[in-house]
Amino acid sequence: MPLDVPAIRDQFPIFRRRINGKRLVFLDTAASAQKPQPVIDAVVRVWSEGYANVHRGLYTLAEEATEAYEAARVKIARFINAQDTGEIINVRNATEAINLVAYSWGDANIQAGDRIVITELEHHANLVPWQQLAKRKGAELAYLPVTDEGLLDMTALPPLLADGRTKVVACSVMSNVLGSLPPVTQVASMAHAAGALVVMDGAQAVPHRPVDVQTLGADFMAFSGHKMCGPGVGILWGRRDLLEQMSPFLMGGDMILTVKRQDSKWNELPYKFEAGTPPIAEVVGLGAAADFLSEIGMVEIHAHEQRIVSYAMARLKEIPQLDVIGPGPTERGAVVSFSMAAAHPHDIAAILDEDGICVRAGHHCAQPLHDRFCIPASARASFYIYNDEADVDALIVGLQRVIRLLGR
Repeated sequence: MPLDVPAIRDQFPIFRRRINGKRLVFLDTAASAQKPQPVIDAVVRVWSEGYANVHRGLYTLAEEATEAYEAARVKIARFINAQDTGEIINVRNATEAINLVAYSWGDANIQAGDRIVITELEHHANLVPWQQLAKRKGAELAYLPVTDEGLLDMTALPPLLADGRTKVVACSVMSNVLGSLPPVTQVASMAHAAGALVVMDGAQAVPHRPVDVQTLGADFMAFSGHKMCGPGVGILWGRRDLLEQMSPFLMGGDMILTVKRQDSKWNELPYKFEAGTPPIAEVVGLGAAADFLSEIGMVEIHAHEQRIVSYAMARLKEIPQLDVIGPGPTERGAVVSFSMAAAHPHDIAAILDEDGICVRAGHHCAQPLHDRFCIPASARASFYIYNDEADVDALIVGLQRVIRLLGR
């Protein structure tokens, strides 16, 4: 059944705003999603009625806060079908989650001469940590290339795995620029057969489609709450056997069992990776976001986005001055990036903003991918549960105005 977009949009207070006297057309969810009232209410309730530090106090407020914080962990585990809540690590964002793996697992397991494989699709958050790990350890950083159509060249992977030097493969579940959907389960199967671990960046996938870590094939997966209608918090999921072997990334309170003058013993999972006072209200808010999206239905959300991106790409073809980057609508998520020879992406975004239309402009934290397509930047429209065909139509009208102003 199609989503009732007007009813969904009514739950997001921000859509009552007018931008330059125009209705808000928000097409930048790939950067951050807007927040529905149930999530806002959950966060405000913690701040106004039930805030205290967790895991420490024996008084009522502290016990209530701890219960809400841990209940959210259960919701998040259920959302990605993690079987063990101890595998759900609360961090600041997906970037911190990947850095945690690169430092904690990577520094202990990558040696000089080893190979780290990443793809040309990667966001800097799933690129720079591995780049710097390779430099620290004297390892090789190798790239799985992208075809002209914006798909992974899977023929290049077997040679990178054949000699046994590859220890980790890092891959996005969906590209934040091209919307490409790599065959991550196949990547994981091939990597595991060669003895390599797999780290997946799920930031663009978890909010938009059913993601099941039991079948995905990842050893670690990172995602961000702020992209799935939640607050600014991130999640690292990892296999318990791997997390048990890893040393903490950050040291301090709550991640210890005992501290002596010369030595300390770490807490059990997941707490040994959650040093200091955690983002309590934000985690509770992410639990509310998981509930909100689950109630709509992740299968239904995915189907809605497929309809919207198919419609958007068909309409964008009506503008010959635009070059859309990446694969066709059946091979991408709800992200469309494009360029225009006569207009810089920043100018496109600024002109669209005059009409209340929000798109992203720049390299989207994926400079090597833009280098691959020989462009310095692109404009990006990304769609979600609160977008419909009318938003796409508004984008087309706005782009036609860009062409009238700059396209001669």
